[in-house]
Amino acid sequence: MKLDGTDPRQAGDHRGRMATSAAFFVQGLCFAVVVTRVSVLQTKFHLSNGQLTLVLLIVPVIAGVGSVLSGPLAARLGSGTVLRVAQPLVCLSLPAIGFASTRPELYVAVGLFGLFLGAVDATMNMQGAITEKRYGYSVINAFYGFWSAAGILGGLWNAAAGKLGLSLGVAFTIAGVAGLAGTLVLGPRLFGKEADVAPPSEAAAKKAGIQIPWRPIIYIGLAMCCMYIGDAAVSNYGSVYMSKVQHGGKALLPLAFAAYQTMMVVGRAFGDRTVRRFGATAVVRTGAVVAGLGLLGVVLAPSPYLAIAAFALTGLGFCVVPPMCFSATSKLDPTGSGIAISRVNVFNYVGFVLGAALVGGIAGGVGGPAGWRAAYAAPLVLTVVIIALAAGFEPGRARGARDETATTAEAGSPAPG
Repeated sequence: MKLDGTDPRQAGDHRGRMATSAAFFVQGLCFAVVVTRVSVLQTKFHLSNGQLTLVLLIVPVIAGVGSVLSGPLAARLGSGTVLRVAQPLVCLSLPAIGFASTRPELYVAVGLFGLFLGAVDATMNMQGAITEKRYGYSVINAFYGFWSAAGILGGLWNAAAGKLGLSLGVAFTIAGVAGLAGTLVLGPRLFGKEADVAPPSEAAAKKAGIQIPWRPIIYIGLAMCCMYIGDAAVSNYGSVYMSKVQHGGKALLPLAFAAYQTMMVVGRAFGDRTVRRFGATAVVRTGAVVAGLGLLGVVLAPSPYLAIAAFALTGLGFCVVPPMCFSATSKLDPTGSGIAISRVNVFNYVGFVLGAALVGGIAGGVGGPAGWRAAYAAPLVLTVVIIALAAGFEPGRARGARDETATTAEAGSPAPG
């Protein structure tokens, strides 16, 4: 049976792919709307740099809880079902943050935002894994491209809202309603429970855990952690840096994050093609070098516009690291149990927590504009670690090279005894 010249199963796969793209887009929009107004939240609630750091730590810590809780729920109900419930709650938590009038209200609203954000983060990636399995080739860069494109839109919306003089509550509500409309319309098209990979039995999971090597997962996870420390520096503190160091106006404050996400979209648009041509290791290594140059520009930038350009270069460098982390990790799990991906995903939240603490701590410890410049030197140094770990993104190739070298050496060596 055909449907407009397309097999019904293929049509369903296409609808699921579009719905998953929408989930990534709404997630990126909601996240960007919050993080690009961090400096305004700091001013509104009279938060010191240390207090701001604690507020920002709430999101990744509780997001980790939401991500963990979503696992058994997705196994029972299906990842699409959990995503359809959690994402509207992310959208509804935006007005709660915007209209919060006291610090306790802010803490509760940010905590709920983080909880639902983590659940969406986990389940939308599960939907992405289902899509790749059904299509038979990588589409993960495209999904992350939608996330970044929404980040641009969120940054630009906040810039416009600042120019128009809209309050946080009004600006966040408008963005939340837009995201809610998108997820309610396209959410029902997500893949249902029958498309989820059945969770392995306890015995099979233990067996898979033994078969999956920890060492390459740690290498990939450390690279992801270093990347997300840099990403947290931009996402959480980009607008603060623009305010405290570059003295930009309200319209300029969100543009650092918007520029960062713009170049992520550009890089991810060509990510799959570039990786197929040059290999994951070369692409990740080159990306880390580019990101390092961008962060050096942030540390030294003499003007807000050069700082925005430096943030853009940082985004171009970092854009390929997260997708390649998950792509490389999936190759380490021949059972398809998802154990390897669940392990490496922990490093995402670890990096974001460390990024918020490290960058905020350095800025507060040094003090003044110099403190914020010094704070961005920390993720700059960590790009060297990503370069060193890049070989782990092609574990099969590296293992094959080692095996070939060993065989050659064995063939050329004298027989024992």
